[in-house]
Amino acid sequence: MALTLVQNLALGDAQTSELTSSVCEPATAANDRQLFMTGNWFASSSTDAGATWTPISPFTRFPAAAGGFCCDQVVLYNPQHRIWIWLLQYSTGSNGENVFRLAISREASFGTWSYWDFAPGAVSASWAGQWFDYPDMAFTSANLFVTFNLFRGNAWQRAVVFRFPLATLASGGSLGYRVWSTTANGSIRLCRGPGATTMFMGSHNSSSQIRVFRWPDSATGLNWKDVAVRPWSEGAYAAPGPGGVNWLGRLDSRITGAWVGAGTIGFMWSANRDAKHPLPYIRAVRLKASDQSLLDEPDIWSRDAAWAYPAAAANAQGQAGFTAFYGGGKRHPAHAVGVHTATGWETRLTRTSTHSPPDQSWGDYLTVTPHHPTSAHWVASGYTLQGGNSRRHIEPRYVRFRA
Repeated sequence: MALTLVQNLALGDAQTSELTSSVCEPATAANDRQLFMTGNWFASSSTDAGATWTPISPFTRFPAAAGGFCCDQVVLYNPQHRIWIWLLQYSTGSNGENVFRLAISREASFGTWSYWDFAPGAVSASWAGQWFDYPDMAFTSANLFVTFNLFRGNAWQRAVVFRFPLATLASGGSLGYRVWSTTANGSIRLCRGPGATTMFMGSHNSSSQIRVFRWPDSATGLNWKDVAVRPWSEGAYAAPGPGGVNWLGRLDSRITGAWVGAGTIGFMWSANRDAKHPLPYIRAVRLKASDQSLLDEPDIWSRDAAWAYPAAAANAQGQAGFTAFYGGGKRHPAHAVGVHTATGWETRLTRTSTHSPPDQSWGDYLTVTPHHPTSAHWVASGYTLQGGNSRRHIEPRYVRFRA
């Protein structure tokens, strides 16, 4: 079955208030004709399926907190409770801490937001003077999960996982939650799928082993299993494009894609070139959800250009879809989406840049999630450079696709 782009929309300067960057970090979600998209510094919504977009300033939409709004954002729509969930990360204040803000808008009053703030020292006294960074967000049938890294200054301290009850988020009541942290693993990635009853998460132990965390909705805590996989290469990533510009100057091997569906969980990350792969590529592993045993390792790679920054989610049928970047060699950075089929990965470019970033900065993450109500489809975020190489030339994309 051919991969089809149902919608492939660009957001221009008017829709982003020119608050774009080559480290764009776009996220998007959809509820029928309601669409929402965020980036490192911008946010924009649509109520007519993307025909028009209205910019929303994350700097001024809410009251100030900590050192003011900073950057990283993630957005989701939860169809079970008919709520939009918007996560915003703030800058550090004078005490060295920041906050993350969890905002909720109901479908019927889309654009009217209530919110809760979380500061490290308020969550745990032992986290005082630390700050949250690099968020991820996904949900099961009963809970919303949020992950962060915690830093003290520039020094990594731990990774944290929050679990919030969706029913309480929807009702706007007093928000109790559970939280877990580890100093053994960082950048924990959450599996996205069609409302499972267990949240699976992944992080690297080494360049030949991943740790798969499992937190059932019915359990108060989580457990994990270590899974050996084929080794991959790390080090300085490079895939120079036209003019010799290396757009992968910020790339690393943390897990950026994770999904769960049809009895399978999967993880994706960017691996460096090796003897069998002439350019950086996407490592992918699929595991049985029942016991986290290895099924296969269907990597995505090319001899002509590099693959990088994947994100993934399963649709209502449990099929994996992904979003990523492709570039180097004769090609400036391009955005692509893909699906896993019985014969492997099928991919399609949505837009190719006209330029490469002169500061070699790109990333750091993308998102993809099932569309609602057409849950066999996915919606993905992406971006390219169009007409120049400054941050103003970054063009975010909202892409809806199906297998």
